[in-house]
Amino acid sequence: MPRRNAELDERMTRYSWQSYLIATASFAEWIDRGRPAPTHRRWSQYLAWVADHIGLKVIHGEVERLAVTGDRWALCTHETTVQADALMITGPGQAEKSLLPGNPRVLSIAQFWDRAAGHDRINAERVAVIGGGETAASMLNELFRHRVSTITVISPQVTLFTRGEGFFENSLFSDPTDWAALTFDERRDALARTDRGVFSATVQEALLADDRIHHLRGRVAHAVGRQGQIRLTLSTNRGSENFETVHGFDLVIDGSGADPLWFTSLFSQHTLDLLELGLGGPLTADRLQEAIGYDLAVTDVTPKLFLPTLSGLTQGPGFPNLSCLGLLSDRVLGAGIFTPTKHNDTRRSGEHQSFR
Repeated sequence: MPRRNAELDERMTRYSWQSYLIATASFAEWIDRGRPAPTHRRWSQYLAWVADHIGLKVIHGEVERLAVTGDRWALCTHETTVQADALMITGPGQAEKSLLPGNPRVLSIAQFWDRAAGHDRINAERVAVIGGGETAASMLNELFRHRVSTITVISPQVTLFTRGEGFFENSLFSDPTDWAALTFDERRDALARTDRGVFSATVQEALLADDRIHHLRGRVAHAVGRQGQIRLTLSTNRGSENFETVHGFDLVIDGSGADPLWFTSLFSQHTLDLLELGLGGPLTADRLQEAIGYDLAVTDVTPKLFLPTLSGLTQGPGFPNLSCLGLLSDRVLGAGIFTPTKHNDTRRSGEHQSFR
């Protein structure tokens, strides 16, 4: 656009990662350190900075029920009900799954991060982390700074696989142009090699330098608390035979991943019926993933339900992986749901409301 290039550049970079670093006087340090990938904590600080500067309306509360009323969503909390033209669900849920609920020596994903965020470090002799994916990897990355003697990673794979950081792999995440040309089998194979059950190269490098880390192959068949320890029974297939071994740990962290359909328990029966009608069958994880359209919403479902965390199979691995946030926002904002005169209420047209 003539004579407006500078203005457009400024508007497009106003809330960028680099702008955040400059605003917090840390850009030069980030460059000097070799432009490292931000930690989860630093990334959350960046997102909070963006939300504050754009005046995002944040409603603190826990959504207890999701329903469709007319052509809008109704998000019900204990205190209030919020109406919305569209709904986006992000994150893997509360990740409260635990092998032994109530046992302080067994932590769910959520319980681990609550402990890690505290002032006291985790102190244990033998720690087990269940899972071979990026969720478990991020936990290992955090555990390095705590007072633990040995860390055993338990996964069914023969080893801890690495996601490469080469140009061709990275381009799958940042540019999904050719993704639609692949068959579903080819896409699933690519996801299995690059995004499922793999550790990042950064975490693998840290593992190499830390001799406290060990790997055990197997699936957890049973867990029991006994004599101040958690005894895990691991089942391993070797050829046609199944072997079981028992191992004791002082602390067990279940990082095997969350339920991809965790949010469906919030839906009213009417809403579930609408979803199944749009899907053309019972609500399953596979059917829902295959129904995610170009705008990252479930096709043939009104009002819009955006599920970017389940869009990897149909739209590309970068969307749930957060590797192409700009493109993700373009897809969602280009869905054509924001019409100024559609609803005459006190909200600004197109205002986004976020629950924490």
